[in-house]
Amino acid sequence: MLAAGGVAAGAAALAGAVVPPAPRLAPRVRPYSGRIRRALGLPDPVVPVGGHEHARTALGRLFGPPTRAAVAKVARVASQSTDDELARLLHQAGRHEPPDEYRVRQLRDGVVGAVLGGGAVALLLHAPVAALLAGVAGIVAGLTRSRRRLERAVADRAALIRLELYTVNHLLAMQVRTGAGPIQAVQRLVERGRGAAVDELREVLAWIRSGTGEAAAFRRAAELTPEPSAARTYQLMASGVERGVDLGSGLLALSEDIRDARREQLHKEAVRRRAAMLIPTIGILAPIMLLFIAAPLPSIVLGQR
Repeated sequence: MLAAGGVAAGAAALAGAVVPPAPRLAPRVRPYSGRIRRALGLPDPVVPVGGHEHARTALGRLFGPPTRAAVAKVARVASQSTDDELARLLHQAGRHEPPDEYRVRQLRDGVVGAVLGGGAVALLLHAPVAALLAGVAGIVAGLTRSRRRLERAVADRAALIRLELYTVNHLLAMQVRTGAGPIQAVQRLVERGRGAAVDELREVLAWIRSGTGEAAAFRRAAELTPEPSAARTYQLMASGVERGVDLGSGLLALSEDIRDARREQLHKEAVRRRAAMLIPTIGILAPIMLLFIAAPLPSIVLGQR
């Protein structure tokens, strides 16, 4: 069997080297089929990330897809989120990868945690039951660790967008008040700017170029963004595209709200950190003060010196 497998692998590799496989048609057709799918009410196809469609070896093209599909099914059972929820979280975290690929990595972390936990307990305690429990705990820890990392990435990106949005709104208001339209203002900002908020606006322009309506693209960005302030900005831009409202004043008012919210958040963090700084002082001085207070109590109560 090993000899037959080796001969088959060698023949497949030789055939792939002599006659390389033709490139897949799906990546070429996908940019043109997106508009038709949206017109029919169908979801956009998930674009694979990481080069899975272009496996270089014959064995990878032969055994890679079924292996990934089986692992993805097992990971989907262990996961607690649907495909839509997980795709939304991945998009909010700035990770352009399909949900199945994230589930595979999450399952890998769980298996690594199970092996490390169960192996360590088995070597130290030599107890099969304890090793099994440690393996189960390792799986749970690995799965939850990946989910916590994803949620932390979403929170970090939301904070980054919140910091950038004040400047982005001012720049958009400046462009609008100088005579540019909403889409033209966004184009100028995307051409010269960088950052998480600019990346979301760049996605809006990409959706518009692929056939999505301008207002619908801004509303879609408002639904996908992890920052509520950015969602309000995109909703205002959609209203400006549809009804021609005063975008300059609205964007400046949103910037003022962002600044006030940021000031209040900094004030709360300062109060919290000040209280945290007092905890070590109180923990060290309070027992000493109690000892000084309690030391003369026996002589006062019992009359002893």
